[in-house]
Amino acid sequence: MREPLEWTCPTCGVSLRTPFCPQCGEQPVPARDLTLRGIVDRFIKAFTSLDGRVMRSFGMLLRHPGSLTVAFLKGVRKQYASPVQLFLLANVLLFATQSLTRTNVFGSSLQSHLHHQDWSALAGSLVARRLERTQTTLDAYEPAFDRAVVLNAKSLVILMVPAFAGVLALLFVRRREPLMTHVVFSLHLYAFLMLLFSLAIVAAGLQHWMGGGGLDSPRVDTVLSLINVTACAAYLFLAIGPAYGARGLVRVVQSGVAALAVGALVLGYRFILLLITLTWT
Repeated sequence: MREPLEWTCPTCGVSLRTPFCPQCGEQPVPARDLTLRGIVDRFIKAFTSLDGRVMRSFGMLLRHPGSLTVAFLKGVRKQYASPVQLFLLANVLLFATQSLTRTNVFGSSLQSHLHHQDWSALAGSLVARRLERTQTTLDAYEPAFDRAVVLNAKSLVILMVPAFAGVLALLFVRRREPLMTHVVFSLHLYAFLMLLFSLAIVAAGLQHWMGGGGLDSPRVDTVLSLINVTACAAYLFLAIGPAYGARGLVRVVQSGVAALAVGALVLGYRFILLLITLTWT
């Protein structure tokens, strides 16, 4: 065998003839790595190694609901992205889609809170107090609120995961599952929901591009909302079978209750964003 050439570890500063530095793990930098082709090769390698696990995880998430949760809890970790990583990637995709289409699924504008939500009367009272306390006008405050609520919606979306985990703990209290089971299932469910919402936003955007009203149209908004709720209930029905061993009519009821809880949490999250944004802006 050809003896390795001598090289100096850039971290430790020692001369070596081994493929790796035994102290820090550094390795010699091939001349190819300093060329444009080498950089492209590195980029492709890094992307495909990540892409393999991520795409396999999303494929399992969509084709076999609940199975990814079971695999993680059994200790199958190398083949798939972690639940947190999957949640964050889906979150990035959703908010990138929202940015491109100028929509907001979880957060609502100040005008929406004041005129189109179930708590609009309360929102009007809270906003009036905020304006009186800060001696500002609605026209001056509204742009700051709308910018802040978008940022808050992105950064605080994780709050729905432990809330839904609590719902699962109540639904399956007889199984005495550890809390981590419910948290992992919740992370996977919300990763699926963010993909679903992204698809709905794209569909609404295409409808708007073709001359329709998009999400501004009550009809389109209602139709997409019904599709999302139905898809969520169907996914939950399929997922709680392998994840929780749910069977029969009880499984139907549990998936229906869980789907209603998801909808309630989205509404609750919007209201909490109102309170947080009013406090921070």
